[in-house]
Amino acid sequence: MFALMIGVVLLGWLGLRVYREPRRIGNGVLLLIAAAFCVLGLIELDSESPVSIAVVLLLAASPLVLLILAGLLMMNGVQMWRREGRRPANLLSFGLGVAMLLPYALFIVAFELEWEWMTAVFGSVLLVECYLGFILLAFLVYSWVYLRLPYRRGMSAIVVHGSGLIGARVPPLLAARLDKALEVHAAETAAGRTPVLVTSGGKGSDEDVAEADAMADYVVGRGFPAEGVLREDRSATTRENLLYTAGMLAARGLSGPMVLVTSNFHALRTGILARRLGLDATVVGAETAFYYLPSAILREYVAILVEHRWTNALICAALASLPLLAMVAVRY
Repeated sequence: MFALMIGVVLLGWLGLRVYREPRRIGNGVLLLIAAAFCVLGLIELDSESPVSIAVVLLLAASPLVLLILAGLLMMNGVQMWRREGRRPANLLSFGLGVAMLLPYALFIVAFELEWEWMTAVFGSVLLVECYLGFILLAFLVYSWVYLRLPYRRGMSAIVVHGSGLIGARVPPLLAARLDKALEVHAAETAAGRTPVLVTSGGKGSDEDVAEADAMADYVVGRGFPAEGVLREDRSATTRENLLYTAGMLAARGLSGPMVLVTSNFHALRTGILARRLGLDATVVGAETAFYYLPSAILREYVAILVEHRWTNALICAALASLPLLAMVAVRY
């Protein structure tokens, strides 16, 4: 019962945090912790030996989730290799799946052969892996929640982030973003507002034109008025997308909140970046082909880890030291 009360309190705190500022990855971490306490409390209410059963279930859940995830990543890697071409980037999910399975195998071998120090070392690796898996799960769950938060009407600008061209052609991933932007603009127009549409993206080395120009041509070709489009054609990163667009809007006297349109897998990190830059912005995510999601999500996840690298490094170091310290304590 006590665990359930803690879970409910944490959920209330989460609701307050999301209301004040939804663009935080910490909200996802708090959500998982609150959910764990709620599950633990419910098990306590319906079990003869609640604590022991709950602990066993929680300890078994993390490795099992990671094993399932590793298998799915390897399957996706094969699918990406077949559909998207034989490029190293398309093997990212397959390689990560293998890397996730390897510590399990080495830990079991070391344990069976009674190599105590090697067992401790691979136990350290597994603890770090479980932590990274926990953060990945927090990112996935809260990304799903974030995309479903109520959308605020009354935007002064709709900004579409580029994602690369094929020559001068808008590929399906970018087309989905532009179609979503047109949908958002139609809803704003129906509510009595006429926000400007900003296409954002510079010209890459393998592109024939700037992304902003190709994107503008795409929406104009679908009936959007050309005078309602602003082109931000210098940026090469999401950060530059946001900074250059904000400057361009300010120079034209356009103030007020804006909505950022990107792919669903990129929405949470875009929101986090907009918060750090002090921008009043809501993020909307466009649908993405399912087979493309795992590799894309992994790139976003790695970027999140890098952005919080010192915190993650300290936690990983502390977790990695636990089995080794336990071994020293037992032997000496």
